[in-house]
Amino acid sequence: MASLKDATQLTEGIESLVNDLRSELEDGDVDFEKLVSLSDQISERADGLAETFNSVNEALMQRIDEVKSGGSSRSGSKAKQKAGSRS
Repeated sequence: MASLKDATQLTEGIESLVNDLRSELEDGDVDFEKLVSLSDQISERADGLAETFNSVNEALMQRIDEVKSGGSSRSGSKAKQKAGSRS
């Protein structure tokens, strides 16, 4: 599963690419192919960041739903094992 540490690494990569893009724009000699490449890389990493946040959110929401419904799959299976051994 993706983690917030993954998100931090993706963010750092995006920052680096944005700095490269800014430098390319400010230098005066505009290389549009390089601008397109950098923009594409930023977009791909931003999509990866969104996917990471979505994965973390889904995992948290699933865990919240499990707790609200009375337990996790782990505690549910333990309870079933205990109940089965009592019979």
